[in-house]
Amino acid sequence: MSMTLSDRLVNHGSRSASARLGACEITGGAGVVRGNRDGLSALSGTLPRFLQEPDDAYIVKSNPIKLQCRARPALQIFFKCNGEWVHQNQHTSLEHLDLVTGLKIREVMINISRQQVEDFHGPEDFWCLCVAWSHLGTSKSRRATVRIAYLRKNFEEEPQGKEAPIKGMVVLHCRPPEGVPQAEVQWLKNEEPIGSRDDANIDTRAGHNLIINEARLSDSGNYTCLASNVVARRRSASATVTVYVNGGWSSWTDWSECSVQCGRGLQRRSRTCTNPAPLNGGAFCEGVSVQKSACSSPCPVDGGWATWSAWSVCSAECEMQRSRDCTEPEPKHGGRLCDGVAVATGNCTGDLCIQDKKLLHNMKVPQGEINNNVALYSGLAVGVVTVVVLVIVVTLYRRSQSEYGVDVIDSSALTGGFQSFSFKGNRQGNPLLMNSSMPPDLTLSRSYVSPMCFPHTLHKEPISQPPLFQPLPDVKVKVHNSFMVSLGVAQRAEYHHQPLPQTFPRGMSQDLGVRGATLAPRLGVGPGTHAARPLVRASALFGHGGGRLVVPNAGVSLLVPPGSMAEDTSWEIFMSINQEDTCVFGETSAHSDISEVLLGPEVTYGPPGLDLSCPVAMTIAHCADGSADDWSVKLKRRTRDDCWEDVMCLEEDSSSCYCLLESRCCHLLVDRPGCYALVGEPLSERAGKRLRVAAFGCLLTDNLTYSLRVYCVDDTPHALQEVLWSERSHGGHLLEESEVLLFRSTSFSLQISIQDIPPFLWSIKPFATCQEFTFSQVWCSNKSVLKCAFTLERYSPTANQLSCKIIVRQVKGQEQILQVYTTVAESQKDAVLSLAQPDCTITSQTGARAFKIPPSIRQKICATFDTANAKAKDWQLLAQYLHIDRNLGYFAWQASPSAAILCLWEVLHQDIGDLDSLASALEEIGRVHRSSGSFLFLTAKGNGFKSLSRRCELPDTNP
Repeated sequence: MSMTLSDRLVNHGSRSASARLGACEITGGAGVVRGNRDGLSALSGTLPRFLQEPDDAYIVKSNPIKLQCRARPALQIFFKCNGEWVHQNQHTSLEHLDLVTGLKIREVMINISRQQVEDFHGPEDFWCLCVAWSHLGTSKSRRATVRIAYLRKNFEEEPQGKEAPIKGMVVLHCRPPEGVPQAEVQWLKNEEPIGSRDDANIDTRAGHNLIINEARLSDSGNYTCLASNVVARRRSASATVTVYVNGGWSSWTDWSECSVQCGRGLQRRSRTCTNPAPLNGGAFCEGVSVQKSACSSPCPVDGGWATWSAWSVCSAECEMQRSRDCTEPEPKHGGRLCDGVAVATGNCTGDLCIQDKKLLHNMKVPQGEINNNVALYSGLAVGVVTVVVLVIVVTLYRRSQSEYGVDVIDSSALTGGFQSFSFKGNRQGNPLLMNSSMPPDLTLSRSYVSPMCFPHTLHKEPISQPPLFQPLPDVKVKVHNSFMVSLGVAQRAEYHHQPLPQTFPRGMSQDLGVRGATLAPRLGVGPGTHAARPLVRASALFGHGGGRLVVPNAGVSLLVPPGSMAEDTSWEIFMSINQEDTCVFGETSAHSDISEVLLGPEVTYGPPGLDLSCPVAMTIAHCADGSADDWSVKLKRRTRDDCWEDVMCLEEDSSSCYCLLESRCCHLLVDRPGCYALVGEPLSERAGKRLRVAAFGCLLTDNLTYSLRVYCVDDTPHALQEVLWSERSHGGHLLEESEVLLFRSTSFSLQISIQDIPPFLWSIKPFATCQEFTFSQVWCSNKSVLKCAFTLERYSPTANQLSCKIIVRQVKGQEQILQVYTTVAESQKDAVLSLAQPDCTITSQTGARAFKIPPSIRQKICATFDTANAKAKDWQLLAQYLHIDRNLGYFAWQASPSAAILCLWEVLHQDIGDLDSLASALEEIGRVHRSSGSFLFLTAKGNGFKSLSRRCELPDTNP
């Protein structure tokens, strides 16, 4: 191999240095003298010392890197890479003098490209070093390696999500992708950097792993492993760390007071799973939350008088005495003392006592004569007192009547209208409950605001009828500067109860009224129908005065406004609930497996040819739970070809129908008879249905097997009646207070399990303690009753006490616990369910008694507010102050907007017995718009309108 230029320079420099060294030895001391004479010349005769050596470098992408050397003193500097000299043309040299020492400093640089590194194939990495020459020889620098930098995409191990209890240890592993240089690891929590410096509880120094020594709730979050080097940065998939808290019981509350004031009852105490409350999926507390204990307290005994003693001997003051004791019985345990006096005094001479009392004392008066005189005078005194009391009562009554002037309306006319009823009764009076020792506040169902039924009043004397069904009295109304005068009513008006007109449309005969009077037997709710299916239909004859119709115990009612029919016309209107399976639902959406769900019963009213001049108000109970943003609610109507069409959507305005959705019922204004259904589509997982959960049980014929049945139905009165009818046929008994479960539209199933069965008294088959229903079965439970049954066997007929816990829960949702304590007796195996329901033989009210607003007041309000003033429609103000502020365009299409608004007000306040809200609204209108000169002012006092006065002139609306 030929010698390169660099090799020749090295050899030449070595020979020159040797020759100079030999010359210096020959001359001896003379050379030393010359060196001392010039110090700088002596310093230049040293080996080169590197001031800067080449560093290891990485080639990023296609960018070349620069290697640099600097030495002093140096005649030449050359790079040597992988054992070969780098050509002189590839060097860049710089030279300057050190100002302190005066020596030459030489600096050399070369560029290394990616191609050079890739073309090198050797046992080790690409390397380079520097060689520097001086007069005395050469020096070599350290080796600098040059590598191509990279970072692969995939992590060798990514962190995985963890669930840990509070104060537990959490370890997240991370192995970064392969790379040159090796990647550095950094941890992110919720996109924010974390490390041991920021939090002593977190350790990131153990390799590339992250360790949380004691997990806290604040440590829950998404963790990401971030790897980076000079080339790139890589992110791992996020690992979710969930720190959960298992529930813990709080302390027991104090025992409650005994459920009965006297006798045997129950005490309760409770605890809550809030110490701590389960969090982030932590386990719920094990055990019962309510404990019950038997208690007894003595009943109070009121005191009673013993018999009077004999009269004493006549005293010198002509008096005699007798006494009695409060000992039959004595008052005990807080009982009341005896009323009256213990000592009685009487005159023993018939008030004929003379001045000589001593002589009179010695007289012998016959005892029989004394008794006769006392009785005579006592009777006269009682008669006088009675007459005085009657005179006072009559005077006060006349004064009260004169004070109010029998003004406008009496209280009974305002409050004796439509009433709502509640099914809530106590257990002790309800044979439906099997354990009579249960607290009286346990009930099967809650109260519903929509009317259930009317109490029966047929075939009773008028004097015994409740005010609700008594005809409106002939009230004579005096009006003095009142609302009636301001509306143009005569100075003296009268209300008379009038019978319905005797004309019928479409050939309907007069005997229809007889059929209406015998409605109860025809509907199958009379005597002897105890086991009949729940009543799902009602009908009545309506005339010009309108009225109300109620389907018993179903939460469904209909209001026919007054004036909706001509005065000489009557219609028999019916209302029924469809019990057949129909397809009301639309197509499935992407939100869940079920798109639309029926929220209440399908209700039909008719007859089909019914022609009314204004819409009717229909109330339907529903089971939806959630806000307006969680549901899309629609009203549908069945067509003649048994299809369903959309009438309106609750979120949109409509001119054909009005819908007002409350928490438990929906009020509709519709003008076409037909079959209607309320359906809803969940828009989020917060939407849910209320389910009523009830447990029934009965002893089977073998006297050893006990059947326990759990029902989950829509929380509507009609669905509950279906359950009660089914249990009636099986002889079932209600075991525990029914509860409401909120079932969310999360697509998770429903689980029903039985626990805490006494092990040595009762048994149940293995793997039969839990049953599960799919989400679609529960979500569409309105098509069929959802029921599960548990069969228990007792080891001995003497085991007559049964206690267990029934848990009904939605997976990852709400749960309800029914704690059952009951006594099982042989006499109950043939028992028949008895329901304590109100008497529902009357399902309608007609005429003025069905409405809270009297006809004349309604007529004058409509005449006033249906007329436009200079600024706006008055009925819009009426709707605004009655809080009816949506879909006002519907009322604009009505012949009388005010009448439709008042009709809606009637159904909204059917459970309130006064007119305060309406009077207050009219009073507010008069106060705010008093200056306009076109509105009335009313004062609400007591139970309705006590005075309706006008503060300014009203426009003449009835010319």
